[in-house]
Amino acid sequence: MKNGLEWIAEYSESHRHPTNKLLHWICVPAIMWTVIAFLWIIPVPEFMQQLALSFELDPWLNWATIFMAIAMLFYISFGVKIFVAMLLMALFMLWFTAWLEQNVSVAVWQIALTVFVIAWIGQFIGHHIEGKKPSFFKDLQFLLVGPAWELNYFFRKIGFIK
Repeated sequence: MKNGLEWIAEYSESHRHPTNKLLHWICVPAIMWTVIAFLWIIPVPEFMQQLALSFELDPWLNWATIFMAIAMLFYISFGVKIFVAMLLMALFMLWFTAWLEQNVSVAVWQIALTVFVIAWIGQFIGHHIEGKKPSFFKDLQFLLVGPAWELNYFFRKIGFIK
């Protein structure tokens, strides 16, 4: 089983071109949010609705929060600093999705679908420029690695991690 640094090193192999990196800085967080948004709108079973109401967790007990809780188990292998940053990012994206659902007249799925398509077009343009296939073609877990890779790069740049 790989640790976080091994995942990042392998992910970095197909993300070296500056334009590809720039597109990833824009598209990876956008795609992460769209996944959260799509999971957020999937109806939960009755027992989860009742549980959420009993513990005043409505609307927070849903597939998006469950997925992100499980993803956090993966992110802990990247170290405490990246884990905490990923947790904060996930919480913000969950909050943003809840806010959109309550305050915007357009359905969340429509916004997410639009962002999803545009962001994936950007990703594939970046990989075309890079001349390498996206990492997730090799292993789907790389879909989770992208946001941690960005945080790792940023934290190294500012000297927060070595």
